Amino acid sequence: RERERGHMTWNSTMSSGYSSLEEDSGEFFFTARTSFFKKPQAKARPERDVGKERVPQKILTQEELRQKVEAYNSSVTNRLRMSWNTNEVYTGFIKVQMDLHRPITIRAMSTPGSHVYNGVNETAFYLPKDTVNTLHISSCNTVKDVIQALLKKFTVVDNPAKFALFQQFYVGDQVHSHKLSDGEHPLYLRLLAGPGSDALSFVLREYETGEVLWEAFSLPELQNFLRMLSKEEEDQFKLLEKRYVTYRAKLEAALRSTGKPD
Repeated sequence: RERERGHMTWNSTMSSGYSSLEEDSGEFFFTARTSFFKKPQAKARPERDVGKERVPQKILTQEELRQKVEAYNSSVTNRLRMSWNTNEVYTGFIKVQMDLHRPITIRAMSTPGSHVYNGVNETAFYLPKDTVNTLHISSCNTVKDVIQALLKKFTVVDNPAKFALFQQFYVGDQVHSHKLSDGEHPLYLRLLAGPGSDALSFVLREYETGEVLWEAFSLPELQNFLRMLSKEEEDQFKLLEKRYVTYRAKLEAALRSTGKPD
């Protein structure tokens, strides 16, 4: 049967209160809360791609799904519970970590001194590290829906195909990771795994294909890359110069201690 969807809303801790934005399409039910506060970083754990090792998921009946939702809610320690609706579509929360290493391009309001490219005011910047979004979605929303909605709510103009949603979980000290396909349903995965973050977490990353497609980047992105490269080159020169100055000072001190002229 055709998927049923509701509308989409957005809630951000960067604003003073709750705000709601209805999408032009009116297709999704979606809420998001963004946090830019950095958490204490634990020691990095090795990551392993387990895409080829995945076991095909069992298809649950509606009664089994309803029982799963009840069991899930009984083990939730916060308020992020799931709700079973009369139309047999359940809603709930997932958290998505924004693990983006490249700058993103957003469409911003025109300001004095801002740069306009191709008649559109766009700005490239790095999303703060460890940005986490708590999303309220339905069981009908797919991975593609989640990616597109996140980019739209951040006013990101980059091609959604440049991003991918990963699921990861921990086995001992090892992180197992897998890229989700566009048609998978994150809330269903959350339901099967339970509420624990070690059992399952979602991460938005750049989609690495092994080759950089420069034509896929916008003009502000490419110019930002050049600025980054120049800054890195300058920093490396300063570091190298400092090392040689320190080394020379130590040699001169050693020569003076022996009483020999420079």
